[in-house]
Amino acid sequence: MNSQSRQTDIDHLVVTARTLAEGMAWVSERLGVSMMPRVGGKHIRMGTHNALLSLGPGVYLEVIAIDPAAPSPGRARWFGLDHQAADTSPRLAHWVVRCDDIEATALASPIAPGRVENMRRAGLRWLITVAPDGSMECDGLMPSLIQWQTRPHPAAILPERGCRLRRLELSHPRGRELAQALQAIYLAPEQVSVQEGEQPRLVAVILTPDGERVLG
Repeated sequence: MNSQSRQTDIDHLVVTARTLAEGMAWVSERLGVSMMPRVGGKHIRMGTHNALLSLGPGVYLEVIAIDPAAPSPGRARWFGLDHQAADTSPRLAHWVVRCDDIEATALASPIAPGRVENMRRAGLRWLITVAPDGSMECDGLMPSLIQWQTRPHPAAILPERGCRLRRLELSHPRGRELAQALQAIYLAPEQVSVQEGEQPRLVAVILTPDGERVLG
C-alpha cells in the first residue's frame, strides 16, 4: 500500500467527563449548541457510554464517561477514565484519526498509539488503538487510530447543529516528536498545528452558528 492510499483524517474529538450530563452541559455552554436529545450508546467492553455532536461530514465530537449502570469491564477503561479525580471537570482530552489500514499506520508511527482492538456499539463495528493501561500517549495529544468496519460513518447519521471543526492546535514538550509522528501516519499538515511548549495543550477551534468558539 502506498502512502497516498494511507491518507488519514481527523475522525473525532474526545471530551472526557465524570458523567455524561456534566460533559454535555460543558460542551453546550462553550459552543452555544445543545447536545439534546442525546445521540450515542454504550461500550460494553469498556463499561462506558457516550453522546455525539456533529462537526461536519466525517467528523464528530464525543462526550464519554463511565457508565454507572455497567458492570466493571475487568480491564482499564480507555481515555484515562479510571484515573479521573472526584472533582475533575470535563475537558477536551484526546482526538482520534481515521485510517484505512490501522495495523500499517500504527507501525509507521514513531510514537506508539496503542494496541489494535476490536470494538462494537449497537450496529457499529471498528478497530481502534488502546493502551493496555488505558493511558493516552503524550498526555492525550498523540491521537488514537480508528478504522471503521461498518457504514455509514457515525457522523452521517447525526443531527445537523451547524458546527464545523476548523482546526486543532497542539502544544507539548515533545512537540517535535509529535509533528514527526503525525507526518508518519500521513495526516495532512493543514489539519493540525503542532508546537513545542512547556505544558501539554490541546485546543479545537470550532465554527458554530454564533461564530468561532474554542474547546481546550
